[in-house]
Formats: sequence, C-alpha cells, structure tokens
Amino acid sequence: MTKIRKKHLIGLSFIICYISFSMTLGSCSDEPDKSNFYTFTGEMASDFLKNRRQYSKFTEIVERANVMKVLSSYGHLTCFVPSDSAVNVYLRARGLTSVSQLSDADCDTIARTHIVNNMYTTMEMTQDRLATCNMLGRYLATSQGFDSDSNAVVFLQGTAHIIFELKDDSVENGIMQPVDMVIEKSNSYIADILREHAATSESPFETFYNALVATDVISQMTLVEDEDYDKDAYSKYYYTSDFWKEVAWVPDQKLYGYTVFVEPDEVLQRKYGIAKGDIRALYDLACSIYDKVYPKDVSKEGHSFENLTDSINPLKRFMQYHVVTRYTAGTADLTPMDVNIGVVQGAFGFDETLINPIEWFHTLLPHTLVKIEKATVTAWLGNATKGERYINRRYDNQYKIEGVHVSPTIEANFDHDALNGHMFFVDDLVVFSDEVQNKIQNMRIRLDFSSVFPEVMSNHLRFEGDPTQDDNSGVPDDASTPKNGRNYYFPMGYLDGVTFSNCYVVLRRPHINFWSWQGDEWNLFGDYDFEFRIPPVPYSGDWQVRLGFCALPTRGVAQVYFDGVPQGIPLDMTQFLNDEAFLGDRFVFDEEPNNYDQMTDEQKAAEQKVLKNLGAYRAPRSLFHFSTSSKNYFVGNYRTHRRVLCQTYMDANKDHYVRFRVASDGKQGNNNEFMLDYLELVPKSVYGVDGEGEMEDDL
Repeated sequence: MTKIRKKHLIGLSFIICYISFSMTLGSCSDEPDKSNFYTFTGEMASDFLKNRRQYSKFTEIVERANVMKVLSSYGHLTCFVPSDSAVNVYLRARGLTSVSQLSDADCDTIARTHIVNNMYTTMEMTQDRLATCNMLGRYLATSQGFDSDSNAVVFLQGTAHIIFELKDDSVENGIMQPVDMVIEKSNSYIADILREHAATSESPFETFYNALVATDVISQMTLVEDEDYDKDAYSKYYYTSDFWKEVAWVPDQKLYGYTVFVEPDEVLQRKYGIAKGDIRALYDLACSIYDKVYPKDVSKEGHSFENLTDSINPLKRFMQYHVVTRYTAGTADLTPMDVNIGVVQGAFGFDETLINPIEWFHTLLPHTLVKIEKATVTAWLGNATKGERYINRRYDNQYKIEGVHVSPTIEANFDHDALNGHMFFVDDLVVFSDEVQNKIQNMRIRLDFSSVFPEVMSNHLRFEGDPTQDDNSGVPDDASTPKNGRNYYFPMGYLDGVTFSNCYVVLRRPHINFWSWQGDEWNLFGDYDFEFRIPPVPYSGDWQVRLGFCALPTRGVAQVYFDGVPQGIPLDMTQFLNDEAFLGDRFVFDEEPNNYDQMTDEQKAAEQKVLKNLGAYRAPRSLFHFSTSSKNYFVGNYRTHRRVLCQTYMDANKDHYVRFRVASDGKQGNNNEFMLDYLELVPKSVYGVDGEGEMEDDL
C-alpha cells in the first residue's frame, strides 16, 4: 500500500522556480543578468542584512538556518526583512525573549518563509499571491491596501505589510522588501484550516463546515504526499523534439492538493434563508438541486437526511462539488496564467478580446467538472468585473448566466492557504445543477493537457522556467538547476488514470515561440502504448473527442482507441492541412497578417465542412503563440490543427479512456514522437451543424 504522509511538512527543502508570467521573468541562473535589475548598490542581500543593525535579529535567524549563503550568491531573489522590533513582537507572542530561544527548525522555517527565488517590486505584486514559491515551496498571499499613514502598501498573508518608505531596495542579487511583521504561513492541512476557523465564535462559514463534517467529505481532503515516491530512482531522460535536444527530470515529489469553494453563512442566509449552522435546511436545498440531476436516486435509502455520508446523498454531492482535486494558491491559478510580455498582457495564448480564459477542473463529485473563467471579453461582461474569476458562468450570444464570483480577498489573521490546499469564499452556490449540466457546460470543453492531469498543478510543474528563453538546441542544459527551467517526464503511477508502456511521457516547459497552446506540450517517445482517462462530460449523449497538436515531419503515427475500441485509420502527425489528403493548395495560409480573417463566412463554412468530413478542423481563431513584438495565430498555420479522435455516445456516469498505440514504421522521426497539446470534448449541439452556410464557431 502506498504510504501517504499526514504529518506536517515543516522544513520542506525544495525551491520551485515557478517564474512569474504576470510580473517579472528572471530566470534562476548562476550569474546576474544586469538587464533584470533596477539599481545597483554593490551589496548582495547578505551584505544588506549585515550592514544594518536594525535587522540584526533576522540576520541571526538567517545565519542559524544556514541560509545566508543563498543571500550571498548571484541569482534573482526577493527577501522580506522584518526589523528587530518586528521580531521582538513575534517572540513575545510565543512567550520568548530572544532569538536564541528559537529552535534551529524554527529559524529554518522563518528564514525560508521570507525568501522568494524571483524578483518582485511592489508594483509587480498585483495578484492575490506571488507567482513564485518561497524557499519552503509555499506561496505568499498578497493584497493591496493602506498603512496607518494612508500610504498604498502591499500586505502579505493579510497582516504584514511592506514598509512604504523602505520598499523596493535593490541589491546585486535581488530586491529587499522590509516588512512590519514576521510573516507566518500555516503548517496545517486544508481540513485543519477549515476546522480551526469554523471553531471560532466569529466564524463566517459554520454551516458549510458542519456539512463537510456531517457528510464526511472532510475526510476526502487528507492526502498530502506520497512517501513511497523516490525521485532518485530515476535518471535524466535525453530526447529530441523537432530539432531541439533537451533533457527531462522526474518531479521532485508527488504532492496532492485540494481547492475548496466556501459559501459564507451570510450568503446562505441572505439568499436562501438558511440560518447559521442549520444543515437540515442546507440538505433540503441540496435536494431541490440534485434530485433533478440524479432522479433515479430519490427513492433510495441513501438519499435521506439520516444517511448524509452515503455516496448518493444530495448534501454529500453538494459538498463534494465544492472541492477541486488539485492545489491552487490564488485566483491566478484558477485560470491560465497571465503574462506581461511585450504585446501580450493577459492569459498565456488566449486572445482575451475574443474569448474568456477558461479552465475545467475535476471535483470530488464523481464524473463532474467545474468551469472557471476570467471575464475579459467586453461584449460578454454582463455584471461581471473585468479580470475577475467566476465559477460555472456562461454569458455569450446563447445564454446570459452570470455565474458565481470567486473572492480573492484574504482575511486578516486568517490564512486561506494550507500545506495541501487552498480555500476561497464565493458569493453564491457552487452546484452541478440541471442548468450547469445542460446549459452552462453544454459547450465545447477545451483543456490544455497540463489541465487534464491534476498532479501537474498540485506539484507546481505547469509554468516552469522562463518562457522567453530557448535552450541551446545542440547541448541540453542538464545542470541540477537549468538556467531556463526544467522539462519533466512522469514515471508509471505518477498520473492518476494513466497507464503506459515502452515509452517516456514528457512535459516540455513553456516557450512563447512554440506552436503549442499556452507554450507547453506533452510528448510520447518510444514504442508507446499510452492510455488515459479523459475528463467527464456533463451529460450522456453524442460527443466528439478531438486532439489539438502541431504536425511536424519528425513526428510519428498512432492508432487511436476509445474505451478499447480502435477508431478508424491511424493518426499521422506528419500530415499538414495543406497536404492533398486534406485541403492541398486550397488552404489559405498566413499567420500574420492572418489571411483567414479575409475569408468570407461562406468560404469558412465551406472549408470547415470539407475538413469535418475528413475528421479535421483548423486550430481555433482565439489561440496564438508570440514573440515580444507580434502574435502568430494558430488558425492560419497548416501545421496547428485539430483531429477528431472519435465521435461516439458517452455515458456521463462512467469513466472513458483514450489510448494511443504506436503505428509508425520503425523508429519514425524522433523516436516516434507523438504530441499532445490540448483536448476537446465537443457535444453534438456544437459539432452537429450541417445546414448550408452554417458552421461551428471557430473560437
């Protein structure tokens, strides 16, 4: 049996170079890149501490933690520095009088909490967390407010704030940010954080917590880390993708995570008349929602209020749907990462004027997804606030459903972030209702493959490295800390719902100039036989499953299976849309300016009909890759397209699997390389258009 760690992970020793896309883009190199610095004092961060007596106590803590060498090395870091008076306040709160009374473990935790391996000025702290972990592998929550002198300041963890007069003090290897308090992160689990806060007299979510306990859903959020996983049992893997010679590592750990969306008591009482703590009333509300979705279970014994822990109980289903099975540290993680690079100011790879950035996440309620989107398209704002996140929202030309707002606010003296999870407050019910099932989610569901597998986000692997930098194509950077970030491969058993043999499963880190949506891509290498559980569909019916990818001459051919049944002829990843097998020279090709937009609606519809009959589609019009000065849209490239893997009836209450088995002739291309970029699940209500001049929307 796999052992899952349930003790606190104090002293976690890894440093995750999770580069900030929305803020700075410094890479974790060994030498300083002068272009990334703001001013130069001649001091290193270590000198800054040693040369200022007002920080002597924090300096002592850092030295006892043996972390001073980090502050004396070249790199790109931010150090949050509490003054001696701030450390004294912290010590008194613990009943101590001096730093010497702290244990070595205490010093290690304090020092590593205050150091982030990337550079941030206060102007760049615009989200609800820093985009880079601290040295404990934890994210620091940020919010904007005012100090006692009405200065605009950044708060950390809801309480400590950066001192206005001393902010953004640059040193040779980073930025020093003096703070007015010692920053503390909870070392509790997500279930403990919910329990601790719910136990207080001023708890804002007593009803929600009581229902978590009564249904025993709280026990489904206890996994932290797989202690049997041993990264040292695996060597580096060297490979070639296109012409890039690269190296991949296995992940350092196998962590588990949860994200919980919580309705405060005030919302339940004001909108639904549910008194604080009244879970019977919440059960009745759950029945009114879930009896329509699962009508066959209404007469069963497990449906009753006396059986709240039963898998078919409406209140249990209600609570399970509030829990996403991956770790997200802030609202920035709920939708694709924002970037601030040249011409792109928004979600990575999305044209935010055409489409809202959307993610689809699994929940604890079996066979369900929750849809989360950032409101960006002006015509589809409705009552939404531009740039904020919403759950199960659909506001477009067909429906005007506002959805549930996710609050980014961090309450003072209350940490929303745990070792294995994070919680958000919401302003309405998060439910898998009949409306969600048949209207909101009755649409084309598009997921980057890094969203398909929750382990990628829970282990901070998704947006690794500096996307603006390419590695030397001839010499892989296999240093223990690569200058531009790591690529990863996954051992058998690491990804839930995945089985494979005779191959490597590689996640290539993001590059802004790759023909890969959101910059990253998944590759299979070898004589692969790879099967994965696809995300669930919201209702039973006819669906298409599509694969988005970039075809290249160096790639291979695979036979596709759905639930064990072969689907047509093998998929050849060397074929382009301008091959004779598809459109030939009829394909209109030009990435920028995009000649596709010069086609008439009738021409687009006619072309889509031809491609649809061949089991193919152009790439979406809203997706692109880019340089710092221009965007290149996928729709205008004959290599970036979508292929229909299958079109079949899908039971929404069952797991379904797609399998790729190598069908290349020998070691074709780069070891039979097969690319997985993004997946689409498309209902017949979308793909089934067949009238003259009609077409599926091309977004």
